Amino acid sequence: MKKGLLLMTLLLVSVVGFSQSADAIVGKWLNKDGNAHIQIYKRGNTYAGKLAWLQAPNNEQGKPKTDSKNPQENLKTRPILGLEILKGFSYNDKNWDDGSIYDPKTGKTYSCNLTLSGNDKLNVRGYIGVSFIGRTDIWTRVK
Repeated sequence: MKKGLLLMTLLLVSVVGFSQSADAIVGKWLNKDGNAHIQIYKRGNTYAGKLAWLQAPNNEQGKPKTDSKNPQENLKTRPILGLEILKGFSYNDKNWDDGSIYDPKTGKTYSCNLTLSGNDKLNVRGYIGVSFIGRTDIWTRVK
């Protein structure tokens, strides 16, 4: 009886520990330029992220900035604030892979992987084709 209880406790602790490490990227992150916060959240079994704060959310006319560089004409008028820029990340052995990142400055979407460095740095690797041909930005957790 005691062995069974101990085994159940160890199993529960290992499952909880796994889910906590998979959710470690959930929260707000400051981009490398310091002008935006990205809120990362869990959606089902994958992770996504949206622009939650912009240092300059409005254009010169005082209106909200829009997704004017988007290649799809019908999306060019949507506001950038609240825009989902990270999609489809799956947790895989301390990495979040197989996702995509959208850059509203250029209107381009890239393949992307995320890796935590410590608890407060997130390596964001955007690339085309294979991951060694790309760029890594470091985001900082917002406390």
